[in-house]
Amino acid sequence: MASANSADPVAGPPAAPQYLPPSVQGAVKILVTGPFGVGKTTLVGSLSEISPLRTEETMTAASTGVDDLTGRGGKSTTTVALDFGRITLNPRLALYLFGTPGQQRFWPLWDDLSRGALGAIAMVDLRRPDESFDVLGRLEEQQIPFAVAVNTFPDTPSYPEEELRSALDLLPGAPILYCDARDRRAAYDLLIDFVDHLYRTAVLEPQR
Repeated sequence: MASANSADPVAGPPAAPQYLPPSVQGAVKILVTGPFGVGKTTLVGSLSEISPLRTEETMTAASTGVDDLTGRGGKSTTTVALDFGRITLNPRLALYLFGTPGQQRFWPLWDDLSRGALGAIAMVDLRRPDESFDVLGRLEEQQIPFAVAVNTFPDTPSYPEEELRSALDLLPGAPILYCDARDRRAAYDLLIDFVDHLYRTAVLEPQR
């Protein structure tokens, strides 16, 4: 999964802007989705080899009573359109990451962002698993292959996988993965496992 534009994709963010090499002829698209405040913007930023495009706005008093900030005391911004990042998988193939807004009032954008996606990383906060039901339901309705990515916060509770799978009402084929979205190496391991899942389920054809 190493980037063609970076000697070590987990060593840290690139020092200068990077452009796609002219040899790149194809691209794949993956969604990073989940409820409000689950870590989508952080994950895209950890993975992207370029400075990610972010459409964050400062939260104002207008969101009081609309956005639940329980357990999110340090959060002062929210994504209002999308997050965008890129990884050059090899000299001929690029991967584009599209992070979706978390709040339902921004969901009209969701359908456009999901169009053409090979799959989705659906982030979950186990301190508030019920907030993920709507997102997981939409992915299943649109038949978008996805993996559940549990973002591990310091106070994340631990559950047996079968109990968690039942609580989230997951289909048997949906994998459950874990990572700290702030950790670049852990984020890459998550993406590698997800792409491997797409290969094994014949969603993504190997590049020759």
